[in-house]
Amino acid sequence: MKSAEIREDFLSFFESKGCRRMDSSSLIPDDPSLLLTSAGMVQFKQYYLGKRTMDAKGATTCQKCVRTSDIDEIGLDGRHLSFFEMLGNFSFGGYGKREACEYAFEFITEHLKLPLEKLYFSIYLDDDEAHDIWRDLGVAEDRIVRLGEDDNFWAAGPTGPCGPCSEIYYDQGPDKIHCDNPDCAPGCDCDRFLEFWNLVFTQFDRQEDGELKPLAHVNIDTGMGLERISAIMQGVVSNYDTDILRDLVGLAEKLSAKTYGADDKTDISLRIIADHARAVTFMIADGILPSNEGRGYVLRRLLRRAIRHGRLIDIEGKFMDKFVDEVNKEMGHQYPEIESNLALIKGIVNAEEEHFGATLSNGVSYLEKELSELKDGEKLSGEKAFTLHDTYGFPIDLTVEMAHENGVEVDLAGFEKAMNEQKERARSQVKDEVWTNFNNVWTELSENLAPSEFVGYTENEADSKVLALVKDGASIEEAHAGDELEIVLDKTPFYGEMGGQVGDSGTITLEDGSSFEVKDTQHKEGIFISHIGTLTQGSIKRGDRVHAAIDVARREFIRRNHTATHILHWALREVLGEHVTQAGSIVYPDRLRFDFTHFEALSQEQIKEIEDLCNIQIMSDWPVKNYETDIETAKSNGVLALFGEKYGERVRVLEVGDFSKELCGGTHIKHNSSEIGLLKITSEGSVGSNVRRVEAVTSVAALKYLNEQDAIVKQMAANLKSQPKDLLSRVEQLSTKIKELEHELKQAKKVGSNARQEISALVEKADKSLEYPVIVEALEGYDSSSLRELWDRLHQAMGEGAVVLASKNGESPLLLAAASEGAVAKGFNAGAIIKQIAPLISGGGGGKPQMAQAGGKDASGIADALTKAKEILGLIKD
Repeated sequence: MKSAEIREDFLSFFESKGCRRMDSSSLIPDDPSLLLTSAGMVQFKQYYLGKRTMDAKGATTCQKCVRTSDIDEIGLDGRHLSFFEMLGNFSFGGYGKREACEYAFEFITEHLKLPLEKLYFSIYLDDDEAHDIWRDLGVAEDRIVRLGEDDNFWAAGPTGPCGPCSEIYYDQGPDKIHCDNPDCAPGCDCDRFLEFWNLVFTQFDRQEDGELKPLAHVNIDTGMGLERISAIMQGVVSNYDTDILRDLVGLAEKLSAKTYGADDKTDISLRIIADHARAVTFMIADGILPSNEGRGYVLRRLLRRAIRHGRLIDIEGKFMDKFVDEVNKEMGHQYPEIESNLALIKGIVNAEEEHFGATLSNGVSYLEKELSELKDGEKLSGEKAFTLHDTYGFPIDLTVEMAHENGVEVDLAGFEKAMNEQKERARSQVKDEVWTNFNNVWTELSENLAPSEFVGYTENEADSKVLALVKDGASIEEAHAGDELEIVLDKTPFYGEMGGQVGDSGTITLEDGSSFEVKDTQHKEGIFISHIGTLTQGSIKRGDRVHAAIDVARREFIRRNHTATHILHWALREVLGEHVTQAGSIVYPDRLRFDFTHFEALSQEQIKEIEDLCNIQIMSDWPVKNYETDIETAKSNGVLALFGEKYGERVRVLEVGDFSKELCGGTHIKHNSSEIGLLKITSEGSVGSNVRRVEAVTSVAALKYLNEQDAIVKQMAANLKSQPKDLLSRVEQLSTKIKELEHELKQAKKVGSNARQEISALVEKADKSLEYPVIVEALEGYDSSSLRELWDRLHQAMGEGAVVLASKNGESPLLLAAASEGAVAKGFNAGAIIKQIAPLISGGGGGKPQMAQAGGKDASGIADALTKAKEILGLIKD
């Protein structure tokens, strides 16, 4: 049975039971306390907390997941994966423990037709209810295994939601998995008994004193790894031998000319590349970009680890983009975000492969430096080895190999200690963080209050009721003049910061003259709009009737800038290519900032073209439409969804003319594009690997910016005694003149104000044992041109004669040999001398008999070079 068939069969089965089939959520979770989506239940947290309700009996999903707490175990066996698909079914009171077990039993025995004699069912120690359910379904007593809290009890933390779980195991048999433990049974680490489905029954709320208070209803959260059940159904032990991963392994075999199964070390690399290719592809498709922190760091580490293992098995050149194509071929039909972002994904992995070469070189330099500082017999510390692993992407075996080549041992115990500490830090965040905000003030308010109604798309003012007052993180009943607090209204025209658009400001007033200055507006818990500011006059109580009014002029400028970002996005894609996607934005009233995916700096010509395209569209007076529709209608109409964003069933669409259609929940200009006025790009630069940033101004701010630039140009022209139109040529003239004067000054400094005395001193040192005087001297600070000028002056002072001069200009050594015509006639050959002495400064050069020069890399050889010159000239006698 193919993986795709299992996936579809599972989802269809639970649909038939009344569950709603839902798409996988993004790998970027809505919960800011989570780094990555690592379980199917993440998207359902609001349902478990009771903040949202579902009209269906339950839900079913195939959730894409990334889990890297055990990254260094991935590839070592056939079980561990960084990316995996989790089949799940969930209920929030729609059905309970018995139905969950019945559904699971029916699916695995009737649909998958797994033999009952191969199945085992673990339950929590004292969960007699689960025991009786499995027994009633026909499971034999010896196939029901009771395990402890570590294995079969789930908890969000020391307090809060928790409950027993039941895991279903498949016995792969002693012929496939040998175990030396005579008591081998479900729970053994040998993998003979492979756990493939976990059913969690969240039925308690653990109190501070440890009491387990029953919840109003049991929540059901189950997860079955698609790769594991595929391995079982396809009769293989390793996930990497399943249809969904074997082709990726095969591609690695083809590119490396290696054979899977022929060598354990090679197999590890082949598995790592296959696994990491999937994780990398899906992470970028969901809007994660490589960086040095957070989820971007996880992505970079996975990508570089795959690249490194490609090098270890002799894959030459860039290769990860080929794996992206293979992942798209295998999984793009199920996850269309891969296909729609394919150019971007391939561009990013290619850029990262190029950059990693430099990082690899830096790691080698770091290791060589650390090795050189060790004393005889001293080991390379585990901390240093871990730094190489964690920062430079060096596998420990590479560090050990390079250290051994230098006769140095590595403290592997110290390395393992550092690795384990990192793993514990990662694992400590995996389970509990989903429920971090379980009991804050906004969570408590959400249990009792309806969501705020936003009316700001059409209204600038609204009469409202105060639902809540929050001060210093606590709900209060009343506030007085001078208090800084947050106010929640039942309906409001104030836009809460979201999607890059800053929150509104304005006022909230009462009939008695009390007034609250709104300085900012934010969303809380995804359902409340919080007005943040200061009560400037009077008092306000929960339940008061108020009048809310935004700062209309400020909002209008925000509208213009927000619509302008969409036109800018279109223009960037037109000029740079469709790989460009939005990577972030901020829309202020006086300026806008737009981050986008691209792999190199923009040229001035590209910036001008982008700016011109924007202004042509703005001034074309295109109609602007902003409306609400359902997500499927929007997609079918070709509306562009922003990279990495997540959308609900109802969405808002912004259309500008016939060229830009994007999903956006912000506020925009009301009628025509010409309301924006003008767009001027003020800066462009890098904000991270593969991400560029453009800043711009529009409308009145653009006019102000241009007036400021015009004033600067006019003032510069006046200072330089030029007309503005001639300013560029005038600056070029002055620049040329400055360079000439700087050169003259430099030469004058070299010769110095006491040039006569310096030249006289050198002439005095001349060796007169030949038919002509010869000066052989080492000097400091002369460059090649000033050495030639010095020779000219010495020639004037000496008349007939010759010189061999050396100078250290910074760290670079220079040589000059020169002679008068008379000295050349008597046998002096500058070119021959330089040719023989230049190698002593690790350099080369040449010239004619009358003058020759050389440059080099090793200034320590100057003395030897001059000694050699004296020997050639016969100034040193044996």
